[in-house]
Amino acid sequence: MLIDFFGELGRRNRSLFWFGWLNVGLLFLALVMMMIDQTTIMGINAWIKPMKFAISITIYSWTFGWMLYYSQSTLANRLITLGLIVTMLVEIVLIYLQAFRGTTSHFNIHSAFDGIVFGVMGIFIGINTLVNFCTILLFFSSKVTVERSALWAWRCGLVLFFLGSLSGGWMVSQLAHTVGAMDGGPGLPLVNWSTTAGDIRAAHFITLHGLQAIPLAAWILRDHPTGVRWSMVFTIGYAALCIYLHLIAFLGIPVIRL
Repeated sequence: MLIDFFGELGRRNRSLFWFGWLNVGLLFLALVMMMIDQTTIMGINAWIKPMKFAISITIYSWTFGWMLYYSQSTLANRLITLGLIVTMLVEIVLIYLQAFRGTTSHFNIHSAFDGIVFGVMGIFIGINTLVNFCTILLFFSSKVTVERSALWAWRCGLVLFFLGSLSGGWMVSQLAHTVGAMDGGPGLPLVNWSTTAGDIRAAHFITLHGLQAIPLAAWILRDHPTGVRWSMVFTIGYAALCIYLHLIAFLGIPVIRL
């Protein structure tokens, strides 16, 4: 089944297919570096963050590669594909650069060079957010042909993805992701979300991945007699969870207090 999936993915959008595999390669690089480089940044191994971003960008690339197939606008598909690859390539290269330097990539303005790196990342993430907004407009146009319930699942996922990008922008504006404490305190294993204060990253992460969760739920329920209804229930519940996670984060409450 996985072979069929990847074969279809490669057929749908070869550029995003291979860009995803590039990030899989970067993921393995991060795993190797975690074993040979014991440098820590804010209490965790310097290579955990690059690893997480490599995974996230892989999923992001393959999701868009699958989704854009439903668009009948060749030009829009090419521009969105190009925008995603360029912006995410800049992002991941700079994250890995800062990990090699043993310092943070996001919110880092401790030196002129670090400030330039973070500024460049901010510019390209802003461009990426614009690409996402254009994708929303595309999927609300008549140039997308897919079964109606699936179309609305993609639309809702895209809207949540865009809103998740906005909470990312808030973190950039604050030069921090923790509310009620300093960044770098006690956190959950791997994800490092704060266990003592609010952490926008948790809400940001869950909201972004509505782009995968909602269409996947619609696909799983597609043959059920009341699948459309339950897909709507799932979408509303997922959106409510995203709102709740943002609310408690801004109130300084951790997702899990340890």
